[in-house]
Amino acid sequence: MTLNRPEVLNTLSVRMLKELKQAAAEFKDDPAIRVVILTGGSSMFTAGLDLKDPEVKKMLSGNMAERRERVTLGPRTCQAWEETGPVTIAAIEGFCVGGGVSLVISCDFRVMGQSAFMLIPEISLGMNYSWGSIPRLIHLIGPAKAKEMILLGEQVPAQKCLTWGLAEQVVPAGSSMEAAEAMAEKILKKPPIPVAMTKQAVTRITAALDQTGIYMDADQFLLTTYTEDHKEGVKAFLDKKPPRFKGK
Repeated sequence: MTLNRPEVLNTLSVRMLKELKQAAAEFKDDPAIRVVILTGGSSMFTAGLDLKDPEVKKMLSGNMAERRERVTLGPRTCQAWEETGPVTIAAIEGFCVGGGVSLVISCDFRVMGQSAFMLIPEISLGMNYSWGSIPRLIHLIGPAKAKEMILLGEQVPAQKCLTWGLAEQVVPAGSSMEAAEAMAEKILKKPPIPVAMTKQAVTRITAALDQTGIYMDADQFLLTTYTEDHKEGVKAFLDKKPPRFKGK
C-alpha cells in the first residue's frame, strides 16, 4: 500500500487517513491477506499531517464537542493498523515526520533506507505528540529516548533508528521496498495460523495497559490547540520562520 500524494510530500489529509483506516479494517477481515507493506514510494514516506487540508483545519475549529469527534481519526487510524490481521512492514525512504512516525510505529516492522530519517515536530508546533503514539514509542525505544525524540524534535537518522530499536533493518537508499518484500517472503513461508496467533499475542500483551495511560491523548491535543503557542508554532511553520513562544 503506497501513500501517493508526492506533489504535497505525501502529507496525510483527512481523506488519506480515512482510506488508511478503512484499508486496515478490510485487511483484518480478509484471512487471505497475510502481509502488508506500507510505503511512501522511492524518495519519501510522509511529511506528516497536512495542515493545509481544509478538513484538517476543521479539526481545529468549532466547539469542543465537534473538535473531540474530529480529532479521533488519527488515533483510530493508528490503532486500526496496530490491530489489523496481517503482519505489517513499513518501508521507509527519505523523511518520515510526525503522523508518519505514529503510523509506522503502529506497524509490526520498519525497514529504512540509509538516507531516511524520522522526526517528531509536534512540540515545535505547540502541540503534544498524540495519536496514541507515546506508549508505542516507549515500548520500542524506552522512556529516555522517547522523551529525547519528542522534546528535542530533531531528525533521527536511519542508523540511529536501528540502534535505538525504531527500525529492524537499514538498507541502501532506495532499496527499502525490496528488503521489505524479502522479509514478507520469509513470513509467507511460515504456517499462517501460528504467525497470526503470535502477532496477536505479542501486540495484545505489549499494549494491554496503553489505553489506561493515554486515554486523554486526544483531549490533551485539543487543549494545546487553544494556546497562543500552538497558533505561533503553526504560523511559523507555514511561514518557514522560527517560532517565538510565550508559554500561553
